Amino acid sequence: MPVGLVGAGAIARIAHLPAYQRIGVQVAAVHDKDQAVARKLARDFGIPDACATLEELCEREYAIYDVAVPAEAQADVLRRLPDGCAVLLQKPLGVDLAHAKDLAAIARKKGLVVALNFQLRFAPNVLALKSLLARGVLGEVHDIEVRENTWTPWSNWSFLAGIPRMEILYHSIHALDLVRHLLGEPLGVHCFADRDPAFPDHADSRCEAILAYEGARASVRTLHSRRLVGRHAMSQIQVSGTNGTAVLKAGVNLAYPHGEPDALWLQSGRGPGADVPLRGNWFIEAFEGPMSNLQRHVSGEDAALVSPLDDALRTMALVEACYRSASLRPTPIPSIGRQRGR
Repeated sequence: MPVGLVGAGAIARIAHLPAYQRIGVQVAAVHDKDQAVARKLARDFGIPDACATLEELCEREYAIYDVAVPAEAQADVLRRLPDGCAVLLQKPLGVDLAHAKDLAAIARKKGLVVALNFQLRFAPNVLALKSLLARGVLGEVHDIEVRENTWTPWSNWSFLAGIPRMEILYHSIHALDLVRHLLGEPLGVHCFADRDPAFPDHADSRCEAILAYEGARASVRTLHSRRLVGRHAMSQIQVSGTNGTAVLKAGVNLAYPHGEPDALWLQSGRGPGADVPLRGNWFIEAFEGPMSNLQRHVSGEDAALVSPLDDALRTMALVEACYRSASLRPTPIPSIGRQRGR
């Protein structure tokens, strides 16, 4: 089904449109508040119309709207979309949990079918991992560790500078959402997040979160300010089970946006580890998934959305818990008093 695109920024240019071209999804019109940006995107990708206003775009009443705008602009867009349409909404769902609940209320009132673009769930190595887990290859999962030691050019996204919440809301949310997707709802979270001196114009730009489960745990640790770490750079997800371990490499974070090829290494039982062949990478192949799933759901081919609105609300609740934990003062170290010399 033809798509109406709202937002002509970097993520649409780098990922959405190249992925859609690969699977034959036609973007019929685009609107952006910066008309020059919208017109250039339309020229570069052969989009027939660059609409001057959102109302002009909505007059066509597309069955699918791809909304790729910053979180603070989502409510205004949702209110103006046609009732009953289907929406692929770029993550995060709002700027905080209260905003996310407001967005959900708008969507329900208008009868919108909303999927969130948590495309890491559709990365080729994640799809392969989910197949391994479903077949019990790793046994019972008891630990998931996400680690990043990279350089991330936050200045590529001008809207991120100065906002009160940044890294967890716009980046680590992918890892938190994936942990929920694999392990379910955590019992609670401990989180530390602060401003990295390398990014003085941004709020939280590094984080460490530990998610507690009954019999399992997960951790997310990110550092984005290391330009010259070379072969020591890291962007991986390690999933450990009672019968083996899988290590996923997310290559895009190692040199955004072009990155390195993704990988999946598997060790199961007593056998030696081996690389699992993949079809593509998180960027851009994973972006095929959310749009395909939404199109198939609207047409009746897929019974359920992989990342529906209610599920995204639970990811936003986890993000909110991380920020609340990070706002607490560290526990002071108890005094041990004076020590007597021997």
